[in-house]
Amino acid sequence: MRQQDGQRAALFRIVGFILACLALSACSPSDHSSSASLAGEQGRGGAMLAYEHELQLLLPQSEIAPRLQATREACETARFGACNVLRIEQGAGRADITLRIAPAGVEPLVAMAAEGGELGQRITSAEDLADAVDDTRRRQERLKAQQQRLDELATRKDISVTDLITLSKEQAGIENDLQALAQIAAGHQRRLDTNRVTLSFLPTGASSRSSHLSQAFSNLLDNLAEGAADALEKTSYALPFLILAFPLFMLWVWLWRKFVRRRT
Repeated sequence: MRQQDGQRAALFRIVGFILACLALSACSPSDHSSSASLAGEQGRGGAMLAYEHELQLLLPQSEIAPRLQATREACETARFGACNVLRIEQGAGRADITLRIAPAGVEPLVAMAAEGGELGQRITSAEDLADAVDDTRRRQERLKAQQQRLDELATRKDISVTDLITLSKEQAGIENDLQALAQIAAGHQRRLDTNRVTLSFLPTGASSRSSHLSQAFSNLLDNLAEGAADALEKTSYALPFLILAFPLFMLWVWLWRKFVRRRT
């Protein structure tokens, strides 16, 4: 009897210890309560990388609209450096703002926008623009060489009026192409010198639900794609046998009918 009481007491102590650990873990600070921060990025070592950031900020419902407005004003007034607002979207219980800012201004801007909030999903991606920049530069050099040759021909004294008119048209076309390429090159440089930042203001508690739903839909599409690919691959293996089996089947049917007719 005493042995059973001792076992029960030991069991109670173990259960109490487990409950105490669970209570301490529940009281410990959550990872989501950490202050939201996002540092700007720029290509290093000659890399031509255009960085983009997507960040979810969890705030009380009443704070979303004022925080969106404050973020917009900070960008438009260049509070943290040169900044341009690209897109603003407001919906039921949420708001999104997309802007382009120098890397040094990303962290203070995000810290201001997320003050008192929680960090949700964060995505940083980069696009390599090296090929696009090199292609634009090669096209500019080729057009400039053509422009120089046309300028030399236009200075010749023996050139006719008709040829001069033709040269003038070609020079105008090359000049237009060079201006278009200059705009493209300026756009590439702007993407290299700045970061594109998208801030999504969500009510507290919405991040986990949205992430679960997006993950579910993402997995659904992936599963459909994989299933379709597997089905096509298996069908491709079986297709030659089906093609070969069809005439054999028709031949068997013809022989069977002929055999039945002879018996009748």
